[in-house]
Amino acid sequence: MRLKWLDHLPIVQVVGMMAANLSGKNSNGSLGSEVPASVSDTHQDAREGHGRRLTKAFEAIEAFPALVESRDRLLSLAGQEQPPIGSVVATVESDVALLIAVLRLANRAPGSGQHVDSVVDAVRALGPHTVQNLAGGLRTFDFFERSGIWETVPERFRLHALATQRAAEMIAAEIGYESRDRLMATSLLHDVGKLVLLHAYPGYPAQVHRDARTPEERLRRERLELGVDHAVVGGVLIRRWGLPASIATPVERHHNPDAEGEAAMIRLADMLAHYARGGQISPTALMQCARSVGIGEEALRTVMYDLPSTGGTSRPRNTEPCPLSARELGVLRPLAEGKVYKQIAAELGLSTSTVRTHLHNIYGKIGAVDRAQAVLMATERGWL
Repeated sequence: MRLKWLDHLPIVQVVGMMAANLSGKNSNGSLGSEVPASVSDTHQDAREGHGRRLTKAFEAIEAFPALVESRDRLLSLAGQEQPPIGSVVATVESDVALLIAVLRLANRAPGSGQHVDSVVDAVRALGPHTVQNLAGGLRTFDFFERSGIWETVPERFRLHALATQRAAEMIAAEIGYESRDRLMATSLLHDVGKLVLLHAYPGYPAQVHRDARTPEERLRRERLELGVDHAVVGGVLIRRWGLPASIATPVERHHNPDAEGEAAMIRLADMLAHYARGGQISPTALMQCARSVGIGEEALRTVMYDLPSTGGTSRPRNTEPCPLSARELGVLRPLAEGKVYKQIAAELGLSTSTVRTHLHNIYGKIGAVDRAQAVLMATERGWL
């Protein structure tokens, strides 16, 4: 299983060779199969054979299926006369295949600038009905009707991806991270390189990971046996799809001990997801990673306690454009705090009748029948 030809190359060159192989070009940009000078002739056949395996594996991921329930829910939502954008976004973000398909299409759309890195922006750019048409053409899998080359892989992969996504959302809420929409995509895709290795090598992961227990140990086994790890492979795949570096870079770096920013957040979320499902993690690595993103020991203990029981519930995100003016939001916020009209009027320097007028306008804009429903709707959509 060990691919010794890769041992002679730094990781950066490995990525470059993989990307060149996928595009049909050498690292110097020319067509053909010229061997880099750093690889000896005795390793050329091994390199080309390994490249063919990876190329076929990358192509196989094109057919990775969506959960049939996710697909059907998305079709139902997007088919409504006025689709609820927040629900459409949440459904796409719940499924790896749906997320990949929507982001790829959005980054190919005219005027996108190939830098759509969140489902929120993708759905806004494409429109719910385009998303509906896209979903209708996807392959699907059903836990109760296993068939094809993937068997139960999609469901197991999806469960860990969602657990990591939920943990990432809790981390983002804890530190006040602003790019939560993008984080939902990067965290769901963080292990996509494992699908490539799984398809390329029948012995993966059991024969590669062997007795490795923690994420760090498993990554070391991948590098030892394969010469490359799933994080780097995932970054190459995401770039192959034409998705922006703001997604690819955190994915390929999410296991680095010195990871920073979003990559470190995903690394921490991945460890927490393993912890929440009873997996083994290194307490030292967990604490160091938490501190690197600005989470202290007390806050980390809270997240570890809440994650298994709450499923990672945190503050709603603003996934739909807010139709309310700044003044209307200013009236609605204190109402959500339980204040009465007179208190709101006094705080804002308005008359009580003006406060009532603002609330009447709010009800009309969002379709609420009373103040309780207005507060609930605004909170669920992340406007408050």
